[in-house]
Amino acid sequence: MSQLRIRTRTTPSGPVIELAGELDHDSAPEIRDLLPNLPIRYGQQLVVDLGGLTLCDSSGITALIAARNIALAAHSTIVLAAVPDLVSRILSIVGLDQVFPTRPTAQAAEAAWTPPTE
Repeated sequence: MSQLRIRTRTTPSGPVIELAGELDHDSAPEIRDLLPNLPIRYGQQLVVDLGGLTLCDSSGITALIAARNIALAAHSTIVLAAVPDLVSRILSIVGLDQVFPTRPTAQAAEAAWTPPTE
């Protein structure tokens, strides 16, 4: 069984999910179960910090796409932070590097967020 540690926190820009360990077939359902309960509001951003990942398979990529869909349904955005090289390569191979904006750190993603204008 794979090991995935999930930590969530809320910032003024929106929720942050920090992942560490293995995001794979065994652990991806944990992410998908967490997503509908995130406190994400209109115009915020969902930050998914991948800096602690040691493995990400196709099920993990599917979980990231599910996170994007939740953000878009809330009229929000998603940003991947601290993307490890192994995940960056996968995203590039399947063309998702054009879909997911990235930042070097979760803090950089939070700092780059611009609140929506009324």
